[in-house]
Amino acid sequence: MNIFKTAAVGFAMMATPAFADGHATGDAAAGEDVFKKCKACHSVVDAAGEVIVKGGRNGPNLYGLYTRVAGTDEEFGKKYGDSLIEAGAAGLAWDEANFVAYVADPRDFLRTTLDDKKARSKMSFKLGDEEDAKNVWAYLVSVGPAPE
Repeated sequence: MNIFKTAAVGFAMMATPAFADGHATGDAAAGEDVFKKCKACHSVVDAAGEVIVKGGRNGPNLYGLYTRVAGTDEEFGKKYGDSLIEAGAAGLAWDEANFVAYVADPRDFLRTTLDDKKARSKMSFKLGDEEDAKNVWAYLVSVGPAPE
């Protein structure tokens, strides 16, 4: 039985980098530079409270974003817009594709996702460059917790 547990742990450890690589196609170093635009509203603070990037509090902490359903960061709570909470309740989970589409035009993304012309986003900033968005995603993955 223990040999099976050891093998399972070994396979999981080998799979972790593949998960991160497979879900982050951008350049993390370039994303760190682009993230400077994001830190006006967002910070990156790990679960132990260590500040990775000191930023604003208008937006939720982006640590571990790729492990969350949209609109569910408990610390940010009711500060989310109703449309993002609704999208999360409908099953919107953050992955690279959703993140890239969301930051390109948050309001349009939510209107399309929810099929609701009245959907709104509190995020008014648009990071319209797809490569920049992929790079920011890669950066967030690189500073976040290891994927499970």
